[in-house]
Amino acid sequence: MANESPRTGHRSAVDRVRDAESFAVQLPVVGRVNIPRPESLAYFGGLAALAAVEIIDWPIALIIATGHALASQHRNRLVAELGEALEEA
Repeated sequence: MANESPRTGHRSAVDRVRDAESFAVQLPVVGRVNIPRPESLAYFGGLAALAAVEIIDWPIALIIATGHALASQHRNRLVAELGEALEEA
C-alpha cells in the first residue's frame, strides 16, 4: 500500500479512520457507542448548527438527518451486496 510505513507496514491512524465505515468508542457507563464517519459527523454538525441559529426548524433538521442516515445505510448495503457478488464471480 502507498500509505504504509516502511518500518511497520501499517497505515497511519488517520488513514484507517478515513477508510473505515464506522468505529466505536467504549464509554464507562454507556458501553459501546458507534461513531459515524467524519464526513457524516460534519454533515450532522452542520444541520445542528443551522437549527441552533434557527435558519431551519428542528423538525426539518431531524427529517433531513434521518433521510441522510437511511440513504447512507442503503448505499452501504448495496456496496456490500455488490462486493459479495464480485467475490462469487
